Amino acid sequence: MHITKLSCFAMVAVYAMLSGNCTSYAGTESTGETSTVAADVWSYKFTPSYYVTTNTRDAIDLNLRTHYGAHAIWLGHYQRENEFKQTRIGYEYTAQYPYIQLVPSLQLASHDFVGGSINAQIGDTVFVLFGYGRTNAQDYYNLNFDPNDSVTFGMGTTLLPKSTLSLFATRDNRLNTDQTVIHTVWRMLPDDHQRWTLDVSSKYGRATPEDEAISGNAISLSYDNHDLFIRLAKDWKVNFSTEDQLRFTAGLRF
Repeated sequence: MHITKLSCFAMVAVYAMLSGNCTSYAGTESTGETSTVAADVWSYKFTPSYYVTTNTRDAIDLNLRTHYGAHAIWLGHYQRENEFKQTRIGYEYTAQYPYIQLVPSLQLASHDFVGGSINAQIGDTVFVLFGYGRTNAQDYYNLNFDPNDSVTFGMGTTLLPKSTLSLFATRDNRLNTDQTVIHTVWRMLPDDHQRWTLDVSSKYGRATPEDEAISGNAISLSYDNHDLFIRLAKDWKVNFSTEDQLRFTAGLRF
């Protein structure tokens, strides 16, 4: 574990968070949250992450995402020292209708990976969530930490003061691994420039159909301040492996 690297990364991120003087709060994209579509305006989100995994070399991920109206494009690169690296590019479209939001996406990555999904949020102050994902089952380091060949279903509400609360499950429906991840996500906006996000999840399933089933939990806490954000996550049995992972993320929107 490279403690020195992680400590320096954390110090830089915290300093940026505390000293930043940016414009206004901007939302991030996640299951259970309605996106705001801004027409004819380019916006960007840069997200560097550092991963520390037991019995595995440390890894970094860099992701740049841009929005223009209902369209989003991202370019990312994951690298675990000299063991594995993968570059990816993706596109997402947000279709907004009265009481319905549809979000189809497509992602291509090195190692011949192709994946796509469509997610739906239906409702207003109380809403339901549906999702469906498919890949070509090629090598891919799963940065979603949920099954990709899957269905998602759940519900949520914005009736709580300054908060959105959602509960949803993502389950493998193709590879016969029984992988299931259940999330409870709470987002709270104290004011127009800050947001706290707490994601608590539990998982059960097998890495492959031949493996023994495992279970684990994960927790992540995110804080947004104006256009800067920071996130810390602990994931036991990450991606249905026997290893545990600590993730540190910091970034900015511009």
